[in-house]
Parts: sequence; C-alpha cells; structure tokens
Amino acid sequence: MAESMDATSVVDEENNGFHANSDKETLQLENAEVDKQQQSKDSVYFRDGVRRIDFVLSYIDDKDGEKKQDRRKVFEANLVAAGLELETEDKSESEDGKTYFLKIHVPWEVLATYADVLKIKVPFKTNDIPDKKDVPMSWLCTPYRLPEHVMQPEPDYFTATFDKSKIDFFLIEDKETFFPPSTRNRIVYYILSRCQYSKEDKDKKGIKRLLNNGTYIAAFPLHDSRYWTRSRDANCDSERYALYKYWARFSRFYKEQPLNLIRKYYGEKIGIYFAWLGFYTEMLSYAAVVGLLCFIYGVASFDENIWSKEICNETIGGQIVMCPLCDKKCGYWKLNTTCSSSWQSYLFDNTATVFFAIFMGIWVTLFLEFWKRRQARLEYEWDLVDMEEEQQQLQLRPEYEIKCTHRRRNRVTQEMEPYLPLTSKCARSVLSGATVLFWMCLIIASIIGVIAYRLAVFAAFASIMKDSPTNKLDVVGSLITPQFATSVTASCINFVIIMVLNFLYERVAIKITDMEVPKTHVEYENKLTVKMFLFQFVNYYSSCFYVAFFKGKFVGYPGDYAYMFGKWRNEECEPGGCLIELTTQLVIVMVGKQVWGNIQEALVPWLCNWWVSRNARNHPESLYSRWEQDHDLQTFGQLGLFYEYLEMVIQFGFITLFVASFPLAPLLALMNNILEVRVDAWKFTTQFRRPVAAKAHSIGAWDEILNMIAVFSVVTNAFIVSFTSDMIPRLVYKYAYYQGAEGSMEGYINSSLAVFNITDFKPENRPDDSENPDWFFSSNITTCRYRDYRNPPGHEKPYIHSMQFWHILAAKLAFIIIMEHVVFVVKFFVAWLIPDVPSDVKARIKRERYLIQEYLHNYELEKLKIQLSQNGPNIEQCTCPTTAATPVKLEVLSDCLT
Repeated sequence: MAESMDATSVVDEENNGFHANSDKETLQLENAEVDKQQQSKDSVYFRDGVRRIDFVLSYIDDKDGEKKQDRRKVFEANLVAAGLELETEDKSESEDGKTYFLKIHVPWEVLATYADVLKIKVPFKTNDIPDKKDVPMSWLCTPYRLPEHVMQPEPDYFTATFDKSKIDFFLIEDKETFFPPSTRNRIVYYILSRCQYSKEDKDKKGIKRLLNNGTYIAAFPLHDSRYWTRSRDANCDSERYALYKYWARFSRFYKEQPLNLIRKYYGEKIGIYFAWLGFYTEMLSYAAVVGLLCFIYGVASFDENIWSKEICNETIGGQIVMCPLCDKKCGYWKLNTTCSSSWQSYLFDNTATVFFAIFMGIWVTLFLEFWKRRQARLEYEWDLVDMEEEQQQLQLRPEYEIKCTHRRRNRVTQEMEPYLPLTSKCARSVLSGATVLFWMCLIIASIIGVIAYRLAVFAAFASIMKDSPTNKLDVVGSLITPQFATSVTASCINFVIIMVLNFLYERVAIKITDMEVPKTHVEYENKLTVKMFLFQFVNYYSSCFYVAFFKGKFVGYPGDYAYMFGKWRNEECEPGGCLIELTTQLVIVMVGKQVWGNIQEALVPWLCNWWVSRNARNHPESLYSRWEQDHDLQTFGQLGLFYEYLEMVIQFGFITLFVASFPLAPLLALMNNILEVRVDAWKFTTQFRRPVAAKAHSIGAWDEILNMIAVFSVVTNAFIVSFTSDMIPRLVYKYAYYQGAEGSMEGYINSSLAVFNITDFKPENRPDDSENPDWFFSSNITTCRYRDYRNPPGHEKPYIHSMQFWHILAAKLAFIIIMEHVVFVVKFFVAWLIPDVPSDVKARIKRERYLIQEYLHNYELEKLKIQLSQNGPNIEQCTCPTTAATPVKLEVLSDCLT
C-alpha cells in the first residue's frame, strides 16, 4: 500500500505531454457540432460517440451552494489534472430541470497507470492446460446448462500482474476493450476516493465526503443497456440484458448461474456472494431430500406408533385422568384429548430423527469443506490467488480522518497519519460493548415477557375453549387445544417483537460502530458483523432455545409446583412432548422471516423506483438518457451485501441448530433460496444502480461464523434428541423396562406418567369445581397422572424421582457424549480427508507461476537482443539495462493532491 501511495504523489513529464494532447482532442470534440435532437441519449458514450462513460456524478445547484460550487470546481480541476476526461450535461437537459450530470471517461494512459498501481492481473498467454470436463452422463445436466457464450464470456488465459513498462508482454488487441467496464469503474472510483476538493486543507479529499456533505448527490457507474432490450449501439456488449435474460428471470430458476458474467459485470465481491449462495442452495438440495425421506418414513410408519394408539384408545388413554395444567382455572382432563397432537409429534419424533441429526452434523462439514474447494477454484479462475486486500478497502475511512485529530508517524510508511488514542479507543469499545449487552438483555427481557404471556393466557384459553364451538368442528376441532392456541399466538407475538427489535437495533448497531471510529472499511465491516450477528443470534434463536431446553424441564410436580416470579406456574409439555411445539416455533419464525425478507427485498425497491421514475416512463428512449435512467434507480449501499449474507447465515442457523426437531427445515430453506437467488438477481439487474466493482477472495468473517454455528449445531441437536425428544425414554423402556419376551412399546404411556393423589393438592392448586368436566363427578376418581418419573403415593419416598428417571437421565447423557464424539470424529476426518484446494487448481497455479517467470525471462532476453542488434557491431557503445536503474515515474495524481 505504501508503494501505491508513493505512486500517487509523483509527477512525470511524460504524462504532462499526454495531458496536453488530451486537452487538444477534448477541445476539438467539444467544438464539433452534434445534433442533440437526433442523437439518442440512451448511450454509454460521450457526445462524440467514441469515449466511453466510465462514471457519473450528479449534483443540484443550490441557491446557497457557493461552498459546494467551490468544492466541485477544485475537485473537478484535480480530476482533469489526474488525467480524467469530463463532460457535463446541463440541468436543462435533465428530466427535472434541476440536476447536472458530470460524465467521466478514463483514457488508456490513466488506465494503464492505475492498473499498474492496483496490481491488476491481465492475460499474457492462452491457457494450455486441458480442461477435464468429461463427466459421466453429463447429458443429464443439459437442461440446466446455459449457452457457452453466457457461461464463458471470455477465453481462459494465464494472467500476470500488469506492468506498464512491459505493455507488449500482454495480449492487448484493443486498448479500448482490454480492461472491462468493471475494472474501469473501479479505477475511476479509486481516483475519486483520493482526489482533493480543498486548496487550503489537503486532508479534505474523497468522493464519499462530497456525497455526505451534499456537494454531489450521487456517484455511480452506468449500466450498459436497458435490462429488457439490447443496446442500439453495436459496440456495447449489453451484458445487463444478457444477465436479465439468462439469470434474473424466475423462469430460469432451474438453470445454473452465469458466475463469470456476473463477475465480469459486477466485480468479484458480488460474484463470490452469488457463487456462495448458489453452492449453499445446491448443497441444501441433498439435505432437503434426506429430510423429506425422514418425514416420509414418519408417515409410512404411522401404524407402528403404538404409544399414540394407546393415547387414542378409549380403554387406555380414555381412562387415564390427567392432573390440571394450571391452577384454579384448569380442570382434570383425559389423556385421549391429545390424540391428534401425539400423531403429529410422531411425524418428527421417530427413529429417523436421530439419523437425521447425525446426518446434518456430517452434512454441514461437507458443505464447508466443499465450499473451500469451490472458493479455491474461483480464486484461481478470477485471478484472486495471493491477492492482497485492495487498497480501496485498506484506505483510511474519511470519518476516521475527520474524528481523529491526533497524529503520529507510521512505522511502515514513515508518514504522519491520524490515530485514535488508546484511552479513547478503550472508552468507545466499552460503551459499544455495554450498548450491545443492553440490547441483548432487552431481547431476553422480551422473551421472558412472552413466556409470562404464555403462562398467563394458558389458563384463560383453557377456560374459554372448554365449551368453545370450535371443538365441534370435524377436521380441526380436535387440533385447536389451549396448548396449540397459546403456542401459536405466543410464536406470532414473538415474531413481531423480533422484527421490531431487529429494525431498531440495525440503526443502533450502525451508530455505535460509527462511534467506535474503525480505521478501515474492512475493520468497520468486521465490527458491524460481530455486533449484528450476536444480536440476531439472541433475537431469532432465544425463543427456540426456551422451548427446546427450558419449557417443561423445571415444572415440579402437583404437590410442589415451580412458579415464575412466584406468580405464574411454569409450563408443562404435553404427553406427546415439547418437540412439536419447537417445530411450530421454528416454522413460524423461520418462514415468517423468509417471507417478510423477500417482500422487503423485492417490493420496497420496486415501489421506490416506480415512484421516482413515474414522470419519465412514457418518454421515448432517445430522450430518457442512460445516466438519468440509472440515477432514478436505488443505490446499492456499501453494506448491501452484508445484509444479504446476514439473512442467509441466520437461515443456516435455523436449519442446523434445531433441525432435529423439523427435518423439513432444509426443504423450506431450499425453496426459499431458489427464490432468493432470482430475487437478488432481479434486484441487482433491474432495481439498483450498478455497484462499483470490488475484489474479494472469500466470504470474509462469515466463514468463521458458519464454522462456529456448525460446531454448536452438533451440541444443540444432541441435546434436542436427548431432552426435547422422547426418543431416549422410549428406547430405555423398550429394552430395559418392557416386561414381555421381546422389546415392545406396549405400556409405554402408562410407564411414562407418574401418579398423584388428588387429596394431596394444596388449596391454591386445586381446580374450581366449575372447571371440572361432568364425568369427573360421576366417577370415583382418587388419583391423576402427570408427565414425570416419580414414585407413587404410598411409596416409602413418595413423589421422589424413581430409578427409571435416573436410568433415562444416564442414557440421555451417554447419548449426548456418544453422538458428539462420533459426529466430531467424522467431521474432523472428513475435513482432513478433503483438501482445501483441488489438485488440478494447484497444478494450474504452479503452471502459471512457472510461465510468468519463463515468459518474463524470454521477454527481457528478446529486448536485450533487439537492443544489441540496433547498436550493430560496436558492442562497446551498448548500454545494457541494469536492475538498479531508476525507473521513470509516472504521474498518478497531481502534486496538489498529495
């Protein structure tokens, strides 16, 4: 970075001559008469039709904008001094009659200079390594393929870092098209971000500050055409149209993504996001198939569900009287009233649950390991190997320079730079951490409030629904129980709270991250990522953690119930278990978030664009200029991809952390992601301005977060199978407590319910006589049953945990230890077995490095031979180049910008 910054402060006589020639050409072009009425304004070229528009700045000339005018004047003069060519569209030519558009073109000399500075890789030789694409039965994939010219918009080359002094070393056919538009706009933005706009204060520089203070209202590169039709200009590639036609339409949902074209048009950072999203969706298909098979197994083995048959049986479940589920307002009830929920629970709580939990622990490892290989291949194909972080990302943030008034000498560059004192940094970090902790406590408090709601309204629902008309409905009457009503309403309230807190915290997180004054853009994104993910983790998953690991675990027993705040009796699980309620919670939060997210992502930008461009929609193409069309679109902010990643990582948590409770979660995620890919593609292609291209060789900090979730998911699923599911108690009963010759589940329900003498009820727990059903008074009932393993009344130690309870607890703990160790061993073995970089990619990288050395050696040798031949037989007059020779330095920015 220091070398690049040195380059920006050097003046070169050679470039001055270039500026003089460029100025003459510009004057000639400006003096040329152009018929504006006949020329189409839907073009990506200057009025001369030759120079390409690489960037556009827009501004409004305010009445009280003298300072802004002065800033623009200095800024634009420095842009010209840096070698850029400018052309202004007067406000009279704009739709609203107020907006000026400044068009920017970067000529070859400047492109070559900054390609050298930014170490951009360019082709020097056609790739001669044969591509192994002979896949067995590849014809089966033909329907999913896109045309070759879309998938591979450019030939495959070996590439090397651009060197302006060795231009003839590279494969340059046409200087105007050698650098793609994405590289051109990245170079322009690099210059804009460093260009000074004040003569007095040299630290005042950069287009970001000018956008923040309103000097300019927008800065963006142009789309190359309208998305629904090709450009009329034959020289324009119309890549936006190709992306819309082959990628952004939902009808193409089954097709592969044109990743190379996405990378060429939008840059590597956006390309790597869509590559990751597509790969994640592809891997989800395998998990979705296995999850669907587990669900089908639950449906197919319905008749083997003996314990549900016992619950529904009038002579077994119909004769078991259960203890009241709440104080006073809940009466005695019969077990067979939970018949429907017991059958529903079996669909997800069966033998296949254990298999699927283990499978997902291995699947997540395969996903992460194969993604590393996919990422390594993309790094090579997209020239990101050994990529240093782009200087555009490592530069000091303008906010950091403004707020940091202290200066010190950089040990590396030996230049004075702003810094934040340690005391100030610590104070800001502590305040930021305290704010995040406060909001996390706020979430926990809201969850406690939802729990209190569940406890408070359950008795009300039980009393209201006792004689409710819904009980008489044929199909759903048996499903609408007090437990179901409480669970659904609480889940919906929790979802609303989640979305409201999420909306508020996003703004708080950005504010406190700004308060910390991160030094670089990378540091800013990492700090914001940690804050947002910690909050989202607690916000979205806390309710599921409560249902999975706390509900029904601290209830007590009828003679000694546990109370929350000494007021509300803790919730009990139904005889069918809490797993079905965890499933309900997961479905409502996960599906609700996905539906809301897609509506927000697609509908809001469309409505905003519709409103902004409502006056210009009926204008002919020749009058509605390309820059105005793009100006009317929404801005894709610097943190735009951050929110896209965050949405997918939260979803990844849902399908891994709690997947043992809902095997269909990967299927729902798969369907959402198929839609998500096309919604994001449509949004990028049609609703947003073209983002400035940026490099990225990986998904960044999200990779570590995904690994953390993967490890944590093994633990949570082991605990769900052990403590939330009834799988372990059933197995213990089948193989240790069944009295018959062969293991069976007959009698399991009776074994899993403890007995309580109703005369032992405390007055505050005893139900009111008006709440008890009629059959209770017509029978001589002396005991009731409850879900636990305790000694019966009359035992020498009544209501104390029985030996069966301790056997089941030991089995649960043993299962957790065994499952975790088995899955972790397999995970680490798979991670060790699968290399992070494919062997053919390693070979290509070695081949490319070898060729670079060989070709550079031959290139220098040829230059030496030419020099010798030009000097003739008089060898003594030959002056051979030496490595110690001082290279001629080229002006990158004028000295007024240093």
